[in-house]
Amino acid sequence: MAKLEKQNKKVIRKTKLQEAIFTAIASGGRMGSTELIPIVLNYFFELDIPSSSRRKEIIMSAANRLKKRGLLKFQDGHHSLTEPGEKLLKHWRMANYKIPRPKRWDGKWRVIIFDIPEKNRMVRTEVRQILSEAGFQRLQDSVWVFPYDCEDFIGLMKMDLEIGKNLLYMIVDQIENDRHLRMDFDIV
Repeated sequence: MAKLEKQNKKVIRKTKLQEAIFTAIASGGRMGSTELIPIVLNYFFELDIPSSSRRKEIIMSAANRLKKRGLLKFQDGHHSLTEPGEKLLKHWRMANYKIPRPKRWDGKWRVIIFDIPEKNRMVRTEVRQILSEAGFQRLQDSVWVFPYDCEDFIGLMKMDLEIGKNLLYMIVDQIENDRHLRMDFDIV
């Protein structure tokens, strides 16, 4: 295996291990090391970690790195996520969410409009980034379009970012001059 491939595999394994630790702690609340290790092992057993005698050591060193980065805390014999750790976990969940695309377009556009106050500029930027990564097309700074049902995705984003009243989801029959949108989404 080439050098770059090995490095890439290592980075992916490291990220999956961190995500497994975060998910285990988030789903189980506060937990000690003795509870954390078996849950992480069961959650991501296919991580291609060397011999089983080293697995516990690798998981605990990954948890220690996360503590050093300020993403985990260990108090009273229990691990828990810090606020930055919770934000990172939410980001990973949104990145992993896929919007199902039906075989045929129903002819309706899903329009997302948001008006997030200036004091929450970071949230506004995050909304734009999430929509862009999910494949939405920007009509204006705060107006985005998608051709398929994405209500679950938008609901999840509204809940995670706590922007319920500041973001509207609309289903519209027509958008003026939508030819370029149809071409972008390959629904000509």
